Amino acid sequence: MSVRVVLADDQELVRTALQMVMADTPDLTVVGEAGNGVEAVELAGSAAADVVVMDIRMPGMDGIEATRRITAGPSAARVLVLTTFDDDDYVYSALRAGASGFLVKDMALDDILAAVRVVAAGDALIAPSVTRRLIAEFAGRPEPVPGPRPVQGITEREREVLTLVGRGMSNTEIAQALFISVATVKTYVTRLLAKLTARDRVQLVIMAYEMGLASAPPR
Repeated sequence: MSVRVVLADDQELVRTALQMVMADTPDLTVVGEAGNGVEAVELAGSAAADVVVMDIRMPGMDGIEATRRITAGPSAARVLVLTTFDDDDYVYSALRAGASGFLVKDMALDDILAAVRVVAAGDALIAPSVTRRLIAEFAGRPEPVPGPRPVQGITEREREVLTLVGRGMSNTEIAQALFISVATVKTYVTRLLAKLTARDRVQLVIMAYEMGLASAPPR
């Protein structure tokens, strides 16, 4: 079945480029375009979107608030943020608001299309290299997120895995670091998602950072 996509960006050129590419992609269908957050929220529900490709900086309601409303509302749409990371201080807030991942606007169009499919399938898109930059950016700020708190209900090994997920490591990298199989890592990640009631890997990264694990060595 085709993935139903809403494009939310105040730059018409960006929307047009994505729409043209998706028009030639059988498994992706653009069902609406929004120039601001209010329109994005409305279309996410009325157009029965599967994925909203969301810009952050838009007039009126920005992409962060729109993401929060979409993910908290009755719409089943998932949000994929499309922004310029180096110039945007709001990516972390967008992820906390419920976005399933984010991309940068200078990515190849094929990579953006692939990302839409990943998010539509219920997974999260967060590249390890970008995760590390994200954590480094916010770890160095004078107003950090709330300090470390105990991690309740998880085993010591799960805590180690969560720490490495928070550092942006892939399953393969975690397996190598802990001398376990990739399949075992996947099992631990699945358990962490259930125990911490996290929606996806993006939320695990955020939780690890907020718990003070991202910059702490695994025990």
